Amino acid sequence: LAIMQNLLKRLQKELLALQNDPPPGMTLNEKSVQNSITQWIVDMEGAPGTLYEGEKFQLLFKFSSRYPFDSPQVMFTGENIPVHPHVYSNGHICLSILTEDWSPALSVQSVCLSIISMLSSCKEKVGLFRIIPDSISSSFSLSR
Repeated sequence: LAIMQNLLKRLQKELLALQNDPPPGMTLNEKSVQNSITQWIVDMEGAPGTLYEGEKFQLLFKFSSRYPFDSPQVMFTGENIPVHPHVYSNGHICLSILTEDWSPALSVQSVCLSIISMLSSCKEKVGLFRIIPDSISSSFSLSR
């Protein structure tokens, strides 16, 4: 019970931070949080002056009961998945702070900023596994 209370306290604090001081081009999808505090959708716009300028994306954040000791699960979701060398066509993001470089000192905002930075520094839109024909790719499944 104490663990859940700590989790809720931490998520509420991060939710407020995201609402009051969102990273550039990011907005919390308020509806997504009404259903569950452990699953958020963040609407994202491609940063001006980058390959993704004017594009709109959605990030899905899922928090386990082990958060913040375990990283959130974060992936692109919805209609538009960015074509990027570190983003699989199913929306999964290959980013070290979501795996081995995660630390409880990091937050939703630091993840958002890393994703903005990752997209902004991209010089060429080349996606992971996008060259595989659909007939082949459907037989592979990527699990985290």
